[in-house]
Amino acid sequence: MDRKFRKQIKSDRFAQEVTHTFDWLGAHRAAVTRYGSMALAVVVLGVAIYVFVHYQATRREDALAQAMRIDNATVGAAQPPVPGGLNYATEDEKDKARAKALGDLMAKYHGSAEGAIAEMYLASDAADKGDLAGAERMYKDVMDSAPDAYASLARVSLAHVEAAEGKQADAEKVLRDAVAHPSVTVSKDDAIIQLARLISKDKPEEARKLLEPLRTEPGRSAISRAALTALGEIASLNK
Repeated sequence: MDRKFRKQIKSDRFAQEVTHTFDWLGAHRAAVTRYGSMALAVVVLGVAIYVFVHYQATRREDALAQAMRIDNATVGAAQPPVPGGLNYATEDEKDKARAKALGDLMAKYHGSAEGAIAEMYLASDAADKGDLAGAERMYKDVMDSAPDAYASLARVSLAHVEAAEGKQADAEKVLRDAVAHPSVTVSKDDAIIQLARLISKDKPEEARKLLEPLRTEPGRSAISRAALTALGEIASLNK
């Protein structure tokens, strides 16, 4: 996971799981009237389940928000102290607190959106420290356990880690899979651009063919700019 995505998680609403609110009793009022007490019992059970799931989601969101606060904590003597902010004596103390908070979140809510975000943060930290094997392991776990939107992001991040490890064929396979299985967070066009960049040195002609249709993508200037930038990179690499 690159630093741009890490920033996006905090600045967008990536740190919140998408929840759909609805009124169970209103939606089932006709059934309650028609079927009497049995239908009412089913509806009440549905309400209880919904409230529990929503409560759990809120707790997960709160736990993630608390972990994210550590990123903004000050180190050393805070002058002046930030109201409501966290402060740690040393950078090492802050790093340990952050790793513990994210590790606890990952373990407690494994498989949820929040658990996936925590694990991707830890994977990114591992990669930053040179522990590419650890980062690879965590990204694969997110791919296997998390909701599709987060699994797709982990897939692209995994490809970058594998490429850094020299596993070019594995990285290419992962990105071709991303092209074949787009998601709300990684579109087919995004995946194609990532794939083209990856293979640009060894397979420049294929990379160009992948990018050419995106060069003038109607109504999608961001994709067009990214494709043009990637084509420029390929031209520079293969002069």
